[in-house]
Amino acid sequence: MSVIDLRSDTVTQPTPGMLEAMLGAELGDDVYGEDPTVNRLEQYLADELGFAAGLFVPTGTMSNLLGLMAHCARGDEYIVGQQAHTYKYEGGGAAVLGSIQPQPLEMQADGSLDLDRVEAAIKQDDFHFARTRLLALENTMQGKVLPLSYLAAARALTDKRGLALHLDGARLYNAAVKLGVEAAEITRHFDSVSVCLSKGLGAPVGSVLCGGHELIGKARRLRKMVGGGMRQAGVLAAAGLYALEHQVARLADDHANAARLAAGLGELGYAVEPVQTNMVYVEFGERAEALKGFCAERGIKLSAASRLRMVTHLDVSAEDVARVLEAFSAFRRI
Repeated sequence: MSVIDLRSDTVTQPTPGMLEAMLGAELGDDVYGEDPTVNRLEQYLADELGFAAGLFVPTGTMSNLLGLMAHCARGDEYIVGQQAHTYKYEGGGAAVLGSIQPQPLEMQADGSLDLDRVEAAIKQDDFHFARTRLLALENTMQGKVLPLSYLAAARALTDKRGLALHLDGARLYNAAVKLGVEAAEITRHFDSVSVCLSKGLGAPVGSVLCGGHELIGKARRLRKMVGGGMRQAGVLAAAGLYALEHQVARLADDHANAARLAAGLGELGYAVEPVQTNMVYVEFGERAEALKGFCAERGIKLSAASRLRMVTHLDVSAEDVARVLEAFSAFRRI
């Protein structure tokens, strides 16, 4: 029985074409700036997203950390959502390693931050307070896409108040595909963006931080400091290039499979949140652990959570969705 893994879109395996690209990658020492494939990936993504430079790093957590630390000095503050990955799921790195104070705000139902509340949270220029330097947004946020009009309003606010604007774009391309726009239409509002290659795009490793030359120069020094310098990293960068060149448009298939899964679960009577991209959220309460075990016996991997998240990706087909729905139907009958 084949395994269907819905825990995340980080669990994908490299495709044959990607493996071939990795095998044929031209290599050098990236710490010396001499890996041609890494250099090509960094410039490719910077050009595509409208930035001057890019920096290849092992993980999205590191990419966000370097971005925050490049924008903020010790004792500065950044405003962020309570449920945002940079605040909740990255080990407190900005505070621990960057001495940057987070100012978390509650998220809106659509994944945005109320910009009136953001403005109210900006500290006065007073030595009693940390200096507010940065607003960090996430797109997609738990599968929800931030509207372009909202991004423009956030940019206007940060310009007015003298803040930088960072995007955790771990699933940037899911947002772009959903909106039907080039990714640069999203990123043009930001001073920096972190793009993950190992989520929906299907590469095995890596993220890229994009920004201006000065910011990326700072981030490169910080990357060395936190141990993110890699040597013949082009074998990994080749996978990222392949993903960007061949596996963006197909994200629409993942969105369609998530919508199919959500619709089927709704028909079975489950409480399903509206779906926009490749994430399906279902309320399960105290039966979540039992569901996880039940599905595991049928070759389906789930997380155990009362608000269960299921993520579709390139290794989940329409036929797999049908099999998952059969399992959920059977579970409902016990």
